[in-house]
Amino acid sequence: MRIKIGISTCPNDTFAFFPLLERRLATDGFELDFCLLDVQELNERLQAGVLDVGKASFHAALKLAERYAVFSAGSALGFGNGPLLLASPNTAVDVGPGGSEDSGPSGGSVANQVASQPMVAGRAVPPGSAARVWCPGQDTTAHLLYRLFYGERGQVQQAVFSEIAPALLDGRADYGVCIHEGRFTYQQQGLRLVEDLGERWERETGAPLPLGGILGRRDLGAETLSRLGRLIEASVRMALGQRGEALPTMQRYAQEFSPEVLWAHVDLYVNRWTERLGAEGERALAILAERAVALGLVPPGTRLDVVSPD
Repeated sequence: MRIKIGISTCPNDTFAFFPLLERRLATDGFELDFCLLDVQELNERLQAGVLDVGKASFHAALKLAERYAVFSAGSALGFGNGPLLLASPNTAVDVGPGGSEDSGPSGGSVANQVASQPMVAGRAVPPGSAARVWCPGQDTTAHLLYRLFYGERGQVQQAVFSEIAPALLDGRADYGVCIHEGRFTYQQQGLRLVEDLGERWERETGAPLPLGGILGRRDLGAETLSRLGRLIEASVRMALGQRGEALPTMQRYAQEFSPEVLWAHVDLYVNRWTERLGAEGERALAILAERAVALGLVPPGTRLDVVSPD
């Protein structure tokens, strides 16, 4: 059975799926036809119905809930971290009483910098009504978070995620919601942090942030979806067991090629909840649905159904 499957080029996806991409794992009779795209492109292809299985932002997944279910394996959840709201180098910094303009840790490895939360006192001021704000796609969870926390503030436009940092640096944008490898390189580029939207989400909800997951068409049928779910889980498990062998695949598709940056990304977003969402992950999906309904972005009663591989 041929399955059209789309995943993103971000390191957590190419890591989790490298056993299938490199044909190291038996596919239980499925012929997997892969495409690797930007997450907003994947959202749009799922909406158009051209993919049987695909990575989606959980914002998009909510809009597709009637046609697609979520596999328990393959999701990316942020624990105290997520998309970053960044500002251009010229944006004012709110140093606060006794604060400094140091917007984050100044040295050490990427992993150490990721583990350290930037100082609140050194953060850039939030966007005003006239600010030019770039987001990585209408249906991305990053855009949903911006709407949740900043409403209609600023003049929002959508762009491919890899274009946002350059736009901040050359003056086309004042603020940008950055995802993927950008969270590990923004300081070296001279960009200023306003807020880690994932940290704020967890502080306000007490739940991890559901960023994106793997969806399957409901009309494939329960048996086929369960088999595919087991295959995705097996791929994640094999990737975790053969960690060092995934790097060439990750570098083939990444925006940043530094092994340190790529592994820092994997360390944040590939974990036991990527193998299976579990009760904590499913609770996080329910909270995201509630918040999106309250904001009027999806109809009342919208919920995400999770495919059990058992």
